[in-house]
Amino acid sequence: MTSKQYQSDLQIAQAAKLKHIKDIAQSVNISDSDIEMYGNYKAKLPLELINEDKVAESNMVLVTAMTPTPAGEGKTTTSIGLSEGLNKIGKKTTVVLREPSLGPVFGMKGGAAGGGYSQVVPMEDINLHFTGDFAAIEKANNLLAALIDNNIQSKEDNLGIDPRTVEWKRVMDMNDRSLREIVSGMGGKPGGMMRETGFNITAASEIMAILCLAKDMDDLKEKMGNIYVGDTYDGKAVFAKDLNAQGAMAVLLKDAIKPNLVQTLEGNPAIIHGGPFANIAQGTNSVIATKMGMSLSDYVVTEAGFGADLGAEKFLDIKCGYSGLSPKAIVLVATVRALKYHGGQALEDLKKPNTVALVKGLENLEKHIENIKTFGLPGVVSINKFVSDTDEEIDIIVNRCKELGVKVALCEGWEKGGDGCTDLAKEVVKAVESCTTRYKPVYEWELSVKEKIERIARKIYGAKDIEFLPKAKQNLKKIERIGLNDKPVCIAKTQYSFSDDPKALGKPEKFTLTVREIEIASGAGFCIPITGNMLRMPGLPAKPAAVGMDIDNKGKITGLS
Repeated sequence: MTSKQYQSDLQIAQAAKLKHIKDIAQSVNISDSDIEMYGNYKAKLPLELINEDKVAESNMVLVTAMTPTPAGEGKTTTSIGLSEGLNKIGKKTTVVLREPSLGPVFGMKGGAAGGGYSQVVPMEDINLHFTGDFAAIEKANNLLAALIDNNIQSKEDNLGIDPRTVEWKRVMDMNDRSLREIVSGMGGKPGGMMRETGFNITAASEIMAILCLAKDMDDLKEKMGNIYVGDTYDGKAVFAKDLNAQGAMAVLLKDAIKPNLVQTLEGNPAIIHGGPFANIAQGTNSVIATKMGMSLSDYVVTEAGFGADLGAEKFLDIKCGYSGLSPKAIVLVATVRALKYHGGQALEDLKKPNTVALVKGLENLEKHIENIKTFGLPGVVSINKFVSDTDEEIDIIVNRCKELGVKVALCEGWEKGGDGCTDLAKEVVKAVESCTTRYKPVYEWELSVKEKIERIARKIYGAKDIEFLPKAKQNLKKIERIGLNDKPVCIAKTQYSFSDDPKALGKPEKFTLTVREIEIASGAGFCIPITGNMLRMPGLPAKPAAVGMDIDNKGKITGLS
């Protein structure tokens, strides 16, 4: 282990000599007058900088991963390291990522700014309030909630909303299980109409999903107006536009719709914008941010959350389906530790060599490789190398990838930054240059919602059967009544398994995927089948990361990772 590896991500970020954000903008030919600065190291980019002709010529690379494990796979670190590596070999590249949610930052997962010498900076700002986008999304979401409750109890302009049908919840960007189910309107007449409701985490808000799929402000308003609120007492669907809510909500999002420009540790451009979760939403940065990056550089490296069964499928079938974008290559991140975990090795023993567990765990990686081939795009397996990995373990993965006919390269971005990712960058360039077609969707939108769920479950997850519980069957009837059968589906499923059982590691087979219910996200333009025990408001772990954080009189933060 080198001396570099003893340093924490925070120490490395704090020691970095950052360029002024004006210099980063100038490196992609943006004038000082075209950026809205938030201090010296952050800026907003106006939507007018998007150039569709340049978007069409740019090369987008999607980074995804094998099924996640508690040990972490380093997908964001790989994305950033790959962008540094591409710049090292002369390819003008911008990395485009999601914004971190405060819930995981103060909970268990930590931040989402990369790690080691493959980070986006200023790390503390990015992982905390950043430019206020999450706060604006939270306020827009909660404004609609307030307007709904106000209309229910008001005698003027009352739409006759049946409060029993309202499923719109308030949001807060924090893990707080006590807010999952609450009763609002208590206290008699001054408190309004009493009803059961609750809170979701901000990243799970439909507003977040809408912001990340919108093309511009007009499209944002139209999508927010299409949010399904509930039904009237006589069974008529009510939408946010019936409350005239979309205009005021858009006002709150006037700055949040603009992508954020920051930098990597090596002084290359990074755009960070939006942050929908990948197990309950589309799990990728905004269409606007991706197109902005493609307007400014020859290559864009972006990522999709969690494993390829969740993030990559939704990136392609939803984000690309709506935006018309298509990656030229897919990078699949794997680690020796994750493969051993899927092969049955205990979490606390993952640093110990175990070729038997590694070989058993390869079945998980193989299924993801199979899925990438289903999408019809060239793939590259990136082995995110850790100091505990042995040459024998690395060779096993490399040889298996060669047997499967997929390119593979080591990624040492955590320790070496761009220098540790040039081999990966060269393989990615070869993959991009070999791409001659758009991605192949898993399903056609013309299929019914039920058929689309079944197609994903069988083709991508490997399920044998799909069971729709009574509430899900009722929801299918409502979806048909509202006219959403031709929309894509965004399956909410555990990220820890191909199945809906988080304990079913590796490549589970002959399992039944159980669809509990199907939520309607008519504003975002998709339906959300809920499988297993999925939650939209996470809880804190027994020992939250927050208890180890502090700041001194000079403003130096400790404990943030």
